[in-house]
Amino acid sequence: MYDPSQRVILLVEDNADDELMTLRAFRKSNFHNPVVVVRDGAEAIDYLFIQGRHANRDPAIRPQVVLLDLHLPRIDGLEVLRRIRAHEQTRTLPVVVLTSSKEERDLVESYQLGVNSFVHKPVDVTAFFEAVRQLGMYWLVLNELPTQRRGA
Repeated sequence: MYDPSQRVILLVEDNADDELMTLRAFRKSNFHNPVVVVRDGAEAIDYLFIQGRHANRDPAIRPQVVLLDLHLPRIDGLEVLRRIRAHEQTRTLPVVVLTSSKEERDLVESYQLGVNSFVHKPVDVTAFFEAVRQLGMYWLVLNELPTQRRGA
């Protein structure tokens, strides 16, 4: 079980290779934060709202940041983002879209829905690792949260 004071990362990713590369990039960058991986949008909603398969998880353990792919099974990433922003308990949760999509409409709609950052997954492994390292550095180390979100 995770310590509620740790900065948990929620990775919403259906591609096993991208999941593995993201986890390796965090380890290589010496980020030892717990990473919860969910593989589709419906499971992301269940995790965030403590329902379904995740109904028994500790509600004190809230993600520090959500890394959200857009093209997901069951419920797509834009709908996940829409639901996150629609609820008081998750409205201020930092969400970073981490996607291979190059579609301008995905970028525009993500920002219209309140995403905090939009990052294209680099195809090159070295560039991918560097992008994940920089994301981790910013969202887990440098970014400050309001007092009510810290460890809450």
